[in-house]
Amino acid sequence: MANVLLGVTGGIACYKACEVASRLVKGGHAVDVVMTKNAQEFVRPLTFQTLVKAPVYTDSFAPIEDYSVEHISLAKRADLCLICPATANVIGKLAAGIADDLLTTVLLAAWEKPLVVCPAMNTAMYENPAVQENLAKLRARGAHIVEPGEGLLACGDEGRGRLAEPAEITAFLQNLLKEAAQ
Repeated sequence: MANVLLGVTGGIACYKACEVASRLVKGGHAVDVVMTKNAQEFVRPLTFQTLVKAPVYTDSFAPIEDYSVEHISLAKRADLCLICPATANVIGKLAAGIADDLLTTVLLAAWEKPLVVCPAMNTAMYENPAVQENLAKLRARGAHIVEPGEGLLACGDEGRGRLAEPAEITAFLQNLLKEAAQ
């Protein structure tokens, strides 16, 4: 089975990332979770730690317990990187090559690995030309985008921007891993 690096960014859809993590573990995958500071405002690291039965990484400058250069060791260990949910902020950082927190630093170090991005945001943000240009840049560099769904959003608007359902995301990952193994 695969080692999946799950990057969780700060949006209300974080609660769905918990189910994605659980499904991956039940599927036999090892999961390393890296959470942004904003993600921790929606879901606590303890939730993911309990689901994946492993430490959750949140800080580039946390005290070192087992010496390794975390952003490099996490990148080397990963077979696949998944950003779920992916906010407009992190999509923009990746498109621009900005690495100013643990997650973006790890992803920059793991760029040769398959990257799956699952956008989740308000429709106006998702349809913003800057976000669409950033997604196009990521696609051009080989990233896979699991398109958001349509429906009622947390803000009360209706439209495109809902995080894809966890079953859809995990099925996409399984297919990608199967293709990579062939």
